[in-house]
Amino acid sequence: MPAAPLLLLPGLLEDADAFEHQVSGLGGPKAAFVADLTQADSIAQLARDALEQAPAARFALAGHSMGGYVALEIMRQAPERVVRLALLNTHARPDTPAATAIRQRLMALAERDFPAVIAALLPNLMVEAHLDDPVRTGKVTEMALGTGVAAFLRQERAIIARIDSRAHLADIRCQTLVVAGRHDALMPLEILEELAHGIPGASLAIVEDCGHLSTLEQPAQVTRLLAAWLAN
Repeated sequence: MPAAPLLLLPGLLEDADAFEHQVSGLGGPKAAFVADLTQADSIAQLARDALEQAPAARFALAGHSMGGYVALEIMRQAPERVVRLALLNTHARPDTPAATAIRQRLMALAERDFPAVIAALLPNLMVEAHLDDPVRTGKVTEMALGTGVAAFLRQERAIIARIDSRAHLADIRCQTLVVAGRHDALMPLEILEELAHGIPGASLAIVEDCGHLSTLEQPAQVTRLLAAWLAN
């Protein structure tokens, strides 16, 4: 068990199931706690929500995708509370106009046909072999439906309005691990490399045969990476 507990931050339309393997493999829910990031529509407030849910005064912090945006905001709000940082399938850039336009179309669709939104998102989330796995796709769908339309709209508004975090990366002083999926269609390797290079002393790990959902696509490998990061 790590000296400090681990706070895990899920991504868009994700819940604790996104980290099921990691929680189990890293000591259970007393050692690894998954925050609820569904109740606010700004990254700043999601960070405050996560800090209120933190299992201890000081903790290790890992965020996936949108959870990574929240983790970077926590590093601005309360860096003294974070003993080490892991950023999975995420980056420090703001939303692009093209990405915002796609999000706005999906938000409009969600109010009419939320299952259609999930179907539209799925092809970009995993590599083809994993998209053919009904267990993986079923878990993604269940998480999204459980999160629901209202939370999806809040999360998308938060993501659209996020700031450019690149100027703040040099201020991060704790041990940092960046995890990239080799075939991540949403967050290509080069922007994960940019993230790792911007943080002093950060290490970059590339997960093979993996798209955007590394914790679900290659759960054992991600758990091993996090275990080694916690042990160093």
